[in-house]
Amino acid sequence: MPKPAKNQEFIPVNIAVLTVSDTRTEETDTSGKALAECLTGAGHRLVEKIISADDIYQIRAVVSRWIVAPAVDVVLITGGTGITWRDVTPEAILPLLDKEITGFGEMFRSVSYQEVQTSALQSRALAGIANGTFIFCMPGSTNACHTAWNHILKYQLDNRHGPCNFVELMPRLKKG
Repeated sequence: MPKPAKNQEFIPVNIAVLTVSDTRTEETDTSGKALAECLTGAGHRLVEKIISADDIYQIRAVVSRWIVAPAVDVVLITGGTGITWRDVTPEAILPLLDKEITGFGEMFRSVSYQEVQTSALQSRALAGIANGTFIFCMPGSTNACHTAWNHILKYQLDNRHGPCNFVELMPRLKKG
């Protein structure tokens, strides 16, 4: 259970959303829309939202651009984390990371187990940090995006969450 909020003012975070899919369009991208609604509803800023094909190099190109952009603190990626031959998001993202946050994938699968039981083991959800930018990769289902946001991300992307949170570690927002 999340700890009570710290008694301080909320700090909005700049977040980019990437949907990885060969079939989704702006009209059918319910997962990307859900993440955008969750983050803006929490008071964060949506910097950009893009749909990319399931292609390692297209994914890397988009994410690499965001990693070097000073105005992007967090990248949320939905899709491509399964185990089919077209699911390449982990392969695209892992080489870009300076550090992997292994606990995110572990926690996501643990929370998902409560909803989808053993199907949770098919998720290769992951997270890490690249050039000070936090990157979170989650499955492409809208329910999975809500699970990741409601059980993990909304707390870790809130500077008032204690005893610690990711916002405290973001270079652009770090005090001192």
